[in-house]
Amino acid sequence: MANVVIIGGGAAGLMAAGTAVRLGHRVTVLEHARKTLLKLGITGKGRCNLTNDCEVRALVANTPHGGKFLYGAFSRTTSQDIMDLFESLGVPLKVERGDRVFPVSDRSFDVVDALRRYASGARIVMTDALGIVVRDGCVKGVETVGGEIPAEHVILATGGCSYAATGSDGSGFAMAQALGHTVVTPEPSLVPLRADPATCMPLAGLSLKNVALTLTCDGKKLYSEQGEFLFTHTGISGPLVLSASVHMRGEGHRYEVVLDLKPALDEAALDARLLREIEAAPNVNFSTLVPKLLPKSMTRAICDRSGIGPGQKLNVLTRAQRLQLVQALKAFSLGEVTKCGFDEAIVTAGGVLTSEIDPKTMRSKLISGLSFAGEVMDVDAYTGGFNLQIAWATARAAAYGI
Repeated sequence: MANVVIIGGGAAGLMAAGTAVRLGHRVTVLEHARKTLLKLGITGKGRCNLTNDCEVRALVANTPHGGKFLYGAFSRTTSQDIMDLFESLGVPLKVERGDRVFPVSDRSFDVVDALRRYASGARIVMTDALGIVVRDGCVKGVETVGGEIPAEHVILATGGCSYAATGSDGSGFAMAQALGHTVVTPEPSLVPLRADPATCMPLAGLSLKNVALTLTCDGKKLYSEQGEFLFTHTGISGPLVLSASVHMRGEGHRYEVVLDLKPALDEAALDARLLREIEAAPNVNFSTLVPKLLPKSMTRAICDRSGIGPGQKLNVLTRAQRLQLVQALKAFSLGEVTKCGFDEAIVTAGGVLTSEIDPKTMRSKLISGLSFAGEVMDVDAYTGGFNLQIAWATARAAAYGI
C-alpha cells in the first residue's frame, strides 16, 4: 500500500485513481478546475467516443506519435477491456461506423458518472498543484496552495493545452520540466486548418463525402486519405482535415492541401464520363454540367479553376478544356494551410519525451516515484476514440506500476 497523489482529475487521472484504489493504495486526486472530468463531458460532441473497437495493432497504427511506445500499454489494457469495464459500471455501449464506441444513450455524462463512481474510493481535492516535491531523487509530496501533501508516488495526469476552460492549461509540462524532464513543444492537434478565404468563404458549410485529401510538407507528400471534408468560414475541417493536422508538427514548414473530388475515377475514366454527359445534352450550358458531378454550390469555383465560362455550351468544349476540367476536379488545390489554435484543438501534440518514461509502468526514468498518464506525454492519435484509449491504457499502466 502506497500513499499516491494524482495531479489531474480528467479521464486519465480518475482511471488511474480507480485502478490504484482497487490495488489497495491510498489515493488523493488534485484537480484545479471547478469539478472533475469537464473535458470528458464535452468529447464526441457530448456523446463521448470513449474508445475504438479494434485490435492492438490498429490502435498503434492510428497513433502516429508514440504508437510503438504504447504497444505494451495497449496490449495490457485493450479496447475490449475498456468496453467491458464501462459496461460493468452500468454504461451499455454501441459500436458505430469506423468502429467508434459510444454509450447507447449518446450521453457523455453517463460515462462521466460511471468513471466518478469507479474512482469514488479516492479523496478528491479541488486545489492547484504548484509543483512536485523531490528529495534525493525521490518523490516526497506535492506542493499545493494549501501546503504540502505527502506522497510516496505521484502520477502526473494534467492533460495538454486544448480546452483550457476545462482545466487543461499545460501546467503539467512545467512541473515535468522543473524535475529535469524534456518536453517536446506542445502544439494543437486534431484541429481545423486555416486556408485561402477567397476559396473557402463562398463554400462555408459545404460538406463533401468520399473525397481524397493530400497534405504536403515543403512539397513532399506527408499524408493522403479519403473521407469526409468540410469548408468553414476560415478554412477547412472535418475528419479528413483533423487527421491531417496530426502530421503538421514543428515550425518553418510550408504545408499545402489538394483535394481529389472524384477519387473513384482516374483521369481517363473521368474524361470518358464527361464525354458521355456532353453527348447526352450537347446544347446545355456548362453550369448545368457541374451539378451532375458535384454539389451545385461548387459551380463558380469549378468554372474559375477550369477557365470555362458558366454559359459556354457543352458542344463547343475543346479537348483542352475538358482536360482543364479534369484537373480542376482531380487536383483542387487549397494552397498553403496553417493550424488553428488550442482553442479549437481536440488534443495536444507534444509533451514529456517518451524515451524518458518506462513504457511498461509509465514511471519516470529520472525521478523515483513519479509516473505519467495521458496527454501530458508526447503521444497523440487520430480521431475515432484512440486518444481516450491512450488515456485509459496509460492510466492503468501507471496505477499497476506503482
